[in-house]
Amino acid sequence: MQLILNEDQELLAKTAADFVKEHSPVSRFRALRDARDPLGYTPALWKQMAELGWVGIAIPEAYGGAEMGLAELCCVLEALGGGLAPEPMLSTALLAAGVLVRGGSEAQKKDWLPRIAEGNAVLGVGYQEAGSRYELTHVTTTGRQDGDGWLLSGEKIQVLDAHGSQALIISARTDGDASDAEGITLVLVPADAAGLVVTPQARVDHRAAGLVALDGVRVGADSVVGPVGAGGPLLEAVVDAATVGLCAEMLGLAEKAFAMTLEYLKTREQFDVPIGSFQALKHRAAHVFIELQLSRSAVMAAARAVDADDPEAQALVSLAKARCSDTAMLAGNEGVQMFGGVGMTDEYDIGFYLKRARAAQLTFGDAAWHRARWARLRGY
Repeated sequence: MQLILNEDQELLAKTAADFVKEHSPVSRFRALRDARDPLGYTPALWKQMAELGWVGIAIPEAYGGAEMGLAELCCVLEALGGGLAPEPMLSTALLAAGVLVRGGSEAQKKDWLPRIAEGNAVLGVGYQEAGSRYELTHVTTTGRQDGDGWLLSGEKIQVLDAHGSQALIISARTDGDASDAEGITLVLVPADAAGLVVTPQARVDHRAAGLVALDGVRVGADSVVGPVGAGGPLLEAVVDAATVGLCAEMLGLAEKAFAMTLEYLKTREQFDVPIGSFQALKHRAAHVFIELQLSRSAVMAAARAVDADDPEAQALVSLAKARCSDTAMLAGNEGVQMFGGVGMTDEYDIGFYLKRARAAQLTFGDAAWHRARWARLRGY
């Protein structure tokens, strides 16, 4: 398995890094946070990303995309992570587009995928519920057949970019008990559907998310994405791919946090010498560096495995998420520690990276959950 970028991927990574440096410094994220922007991102910048082809990287050419792989999308996501860019790549380009590409009807694909690729549509995916603890099959939101359509009732939590989405893809229980693997159906619900209410959530990383309540929301039979009752495997495959994308973002934010910390170690002086000359801090910085390199290899391996439909893909996804969760937290924690007292203040950007690392490591399963999944897949 190739664990280095090819020439095209290197060019894509450089283009993304240059774009983020020019258009999405952390100061932009701070301004959005301070303004309490309800969307949490900049629509004009999202449109620019789409014009560069990033939003449609994994969308087939027939629907306006580039038909490239997850490995290419990770090149972009790593750069966006470094700038803490809050645009809805995860919710829309990975989760929603992933569901539609893998399971959508031809009509659904023609309706939504070109608009996503053009940056003209944002979609959220509601799959988490209170008490689900990362288990995608824990679904109590009900889908009851009503004539030629469905009635949906329940609540989803932590739905990324729910506010401002044109539609939401909701997992509903159409058969079986709350934690059964079978009987889960994915349904595409317009944001203006009667009975659907989105309540914005305040997150520690200041990203846009919301509670989605459904009270007898009626949708037509043509709103079902994939086979009725067989949405679980589809959702699992999409979330696995999105997890790798999130890992790439976490790698980018950890790399940036580490770079900021190194710069501080070189310029902050105590006892008339840079604090980076202290042996204890050198050792701690070396530890972070090693973990970053290991995480990079894990992300590359997982992305290529997903692209190739490798039988080891699920295990490699969990390996990458466990590794990147630990590394992002390590880089954030060590950064705040080495910045000292000022690292705890809002004036310094290092705290933003720690907050994003904290939220990201809990998304799609934390390190402990993915270690357990890896062990289970390996037969332990």
